[in-house]
Amino acid sequence: MTEGAERSLAALSEPARAIAMARFAVLRPTIEDGVPLAHAAREAGVALRTAQRWLSGYRTAGLFGLAPPTRRDRGTRRSHPGLVAFVEGLALRRPAPTIAHVHRRTAQVAAENGWPAPSYATVRQIIRALDPGLTTLAHQGPAAYRDRFELALRWEAEAPNAIWQADHTQLDVMLLDVTGREVRPWLTLILDDYSRAVAGYAVFLEAPSTLQTALALRQAIWRKADPAWMVCGLPGTLYTDHGSDFTSQHLEQVAADLHVQLTFSTPGVPQGRGKIERLFGSLTTELLPTLPGHLAPNRRGSPPNPAGLSLGELDAEVARWIGTYNARPHPETKTTPMQRWAAGGWLPRMPDSLEDLDLLLLTVPKTRTVHRDGIRFQGVRYVDLTLAAYVGEPVTLRYDPRDLAEIRVFHEDRFLCRAVSPELAGTTITLRDLQAARTARRRELRRTLRGRVSLADQLDLPPVIPRPPEPPAPKPAARTSVIRRYREE
Repeated sequence: MTEGAERSLAALSEPARAIAMARFAVLRPTIEDGVPLAHAAREAGVALRTAQRWLSGYRTAGLFGLAPPTRRDRGTRRSHPGLVAFVEGLALRRPAPTIAHVHRRTAQVAAENGWPAPSYATVRQIIRALDPGLTTLAHQGPAAYRDRFELALRWEAEAPNAIWQADHTQLDVMLLDVTGREVRPWLTLILDDYSRAVAGYAVFLEAPSTLQTALALRQAIWRKADPAWMVCGLPGTLYTDHGSDFTSQHLEQVAADLHVQLTFSTPGVPQGRGKIERLFGSLTTELLPTLPGHLAPNRRGSPPNPAGLSLGELDAEVARWIGTYNARPHPETKTTPMQRWAAGGWLPRMPDSLEDLDLLLLTVPKTRTVHRDGIRFQGVRYVDLTLAAYVGEPVTLRYDPRDLAEIRVFHEDRFLCRAVSPELAGTTITLRDLQAARTARRRELRRTLRGRVSLADQLDLPPVIPRPPEPPAPKPAARTSVIRRYREE
């Protein structure tokens, strides 16, 4: 920086500029109106010698000459350089030492080397002047430094369906499963990065798996039954974390077949998934507190109100909230996610058919043989007229575990039909419900069996035949005394 730049008004801080302007207000009557300086200083309550010094500075350097002078050694240490380096090195150790410990140790080192001992205030000033990024890196490690001080590039997709984000979270609410036990559910969300619209979701009780991801993707890609929920199509890129379900071989094969690029975030770096994390936060603060069984942040162990929702009821509540979210203006885009997604009248890239999509995504293939009365699966009978030509043939079944009312039947990787269960037609039953019902039925039969067997055992005991009384034992004969006689008698 040149000398002229150093003496310009731009080089002054805001407090220094304020002081310079206050002093100029004292000098203004003299400079502009010719008022004697003694009179102007007396009116402002300033000593004449001080006003004369200010006027001399103004005539020499303008407003810069009215600013308070700065120390030449400002920002430099007047302590011994070796002592300053020792204090800084000691303060950067891990775990972070206290200032009192650093001061005591520094005083010992100063005495050993013949240096002037610094005061406690000097040591504290040296420590507090350290670069915050340096202290964070030294005391908390590179991850904390990255999260606080490294620049984060906020990228955004250039068009709808260009990038979708997918992630899971465990919801802060307790549900009742089919057995009446309280469980904590999971939620998978698919978010369009450009519009912030929710493309698909899945609510489930088990830990996240490839199946749950596939179900959420299936809903996101295909057309929705609700005409107001227009998001559909194949994304250009699916952006996920490094969860085992996202990095599975099956999902990689699906992405390759659908021409979708899989992109994974850097492990341990959540900044790239900020949009979907904020969406989870909105759902957690807006929807979940209104539901029975909500887990408050400070009461994660037990809900303040008892759990009362089933998985299906929670699914309906999440769907209702997503509809509200997609239809309200987003604070960043200033428009609703649905309007932003549909703007421009573009056409999304779609799979050839829902059956082709199911063949790829639904990861529950089962092999069965077609019988004359249909297909038997999970103790349920499924029929369709198309199966009449395939009696005795092995077929592959694919199904949605959330709805066992129908199954999709494939023969040699070719879609045949949707087989429907006459018993479940018009209803929706999940695999978990079916298994729980069968388990409950078996338990009921076992209880009935144990009760009836026990009663039969009691009634089927052999008759008790009375035993004849045993004759009394013979009494021992009375002993008679024998007198021993001798020959001399």
